[in-house]
Amino acid sequence: MGSHTSPNVKHTISAVFPGQASQYVGMSRTLTDQFPWTVQIYEEASDAIKENVLKLCAEGPEDALQLTKNQQPCILTTSYAWFQVLKKTLDFSPFAAGGHSLGEYSALLASGAMSLSEAVRLVRVRGELMQN
Repeated sequence: MGSHTSPNVKHTISAVFPGQASQYVGMSRTLTDQFPWTVQIYEEASDAIKENVLKLCAEGPEDALQLTKNQQPCILTTSYAWFQVLKKTLDFSPFAAGGHSLGEYSALLASGAMSLSEAVRLVRVRGELMQN
């Protein structure tokens, strides 16, 4: 069979989210510089876990960001912020979402299965347990 696309076939796009070890100091800079409204996402996450997530993402220090209990909320929040940028600027509406390890939580958050506050608190506890 040759490759062809039927006009009745629905094309779908998925969102895939990164896992732990994708963090780096400054990972929020492009977001907050180019899309200032994303600061609100970081503020909500920070309020949920009583930790300045934006400061950790933007400034570190590196040793604090590398702690598993901090990595996970920072990666989840940044992933979710990028997802929101895609939704608002490109009308991105994926058919499915997935992720590796921690990325599964970002996918659940993006799908609406939980709120940002719930997800950040959950991955904070997960990170603390893994760190210990």
